[in-house]
Amino acid sequence: MSPQSVFSIANTVALLSWMMLAILPGRPWVKMITSKIVPSLFAALYTVIIAALFGRAPGGFSTLGGVGTLFSNAWLLLAGWVHYLAFDLVIGSWESDDARERGVPHWMVVPCLALTFLFGPAGWLVYRVVREKRSSSPK
Repeated sequence: MSPQSVFSIANTVALLSWMMLAILPGRPWVKMITSKIVPSLFAALYTVIIAALFGRAPGGFSTLGGVGTLFSNAWLLLAGWVHYLAFDLVIGSWESDDARERGVPHWMVVPCLALTFLFGPAGWLVYRVVREKRSSSPK
């Protein structure tokens, strides 16, 4: 299977997971899929790719140029992408759970989930602001 094929499959799985978070909030099976199963599959894929190529590709993490060289390998670029997909989904799942526990309405969380899916840390930051504003406002 090519890196492009695996990329397409991983993106589809991630998108479906994010859609479940947005459309089916609070369901235990959604929480299991989005916080454990899919991130674990992504982590396993990442680990297999890294284990197969560790030390075999030029580049490294000590300079920006080295990272660019490292990611010129399609499989290692895929590993980096899967890394993002896994951690962003874990954060999105946490946002959904945290909002439910704190009584933040789901309609306020959905834009944060979209931002986290698309822009990772920016979405988490917006969720933190929504969360703080919600908890400091009179009920």
